[in-house]
Amino acid sequence: MKIVVIGGTGLIGSRLIEMVQEHGHEGVAAAPSTGVNTLTGEGLAEVMQGADAVVDVSNSPSWAREDVWNFFTTSTSNLLEAEKAAGVGHHVALSIVGSERLPDNDYFRAKIAQEALIEGSGVPYSLVHATQFFEFVKGIADEATRDDGVHIAPVRFQPIAAADVSLNVGKVAVGAPLNGRREIAGPEQYQMDEFIGEALKALGDPRTVVPDVHARYFGSELEQRSLVPGDGATLGRIGYFDWLKDNQGK
Repeated sequence: MKIVVIGGTGLIGSRLIEMVQEHGHEGVAAAPSTGVNTLTGEGLAEVMQGADAVVDVSNSPSWAREDVWNFFTTSTSNLLEAEKAAGVGHHVALSIVGSERLPDNDYFRAKIAQEALIEGSGVPYSLVHATQFFEFVKGIADEATRDDGVHIAPVRFQPIAAADVSLNVGKVAVGAPLNGRREIAGPEQYQMDEFIGEALKALGDPRTVVPDVHARYFGSELEQRSLVPGDGATLGRIGYFDWLKDNQGK
């Protein structure tokens, strides 16, 4: 199979390219640095030729409200048009568990719009909804930091390793289109404020976590299950603290 990975040089995409190639498939990294720009359309027609599946794991370089909306809607529209012209039979997109539950979050709102374009395109598709990545835990704490500490809501939280995300996205890409979604999450569920506190301690970070039911997660207040998957989610194999031992200092 020829699998084109949009965002193929990034955190998830680079791992995905390695995995599909290890299993005997042709993995093509598509990104501005490789001559493919989904916003302008540059290189799209060429890279789609002979593709069996296109996997979109790209991300907006800016999370400003208009920027993130324009990125996901423009990029996805251009991708789908190029796929239809080339006869690509499977579009796979990485999205976020709980996006539809937080439509006031600018980033999630843009991802919802992206999914609507995919679902209405006529291209066979699969949506993979992942929970937050282990690699982003410090960034979550940074965004939640105030003068008196790190304000985190005491809600359920089930983060996942990027390696497990890539593995599961790859499995979906080489299979038949779901024409629906699959949820993936880490192997363990925590209370978010307790988890962030333990994670910061393990990182040697002296900040104090403040449990706060009104704490905002990138602009949105959270309900108890806003960020965790429903029943039947596919669970990763790597636990956070095992991952941390292997990745500290990298």
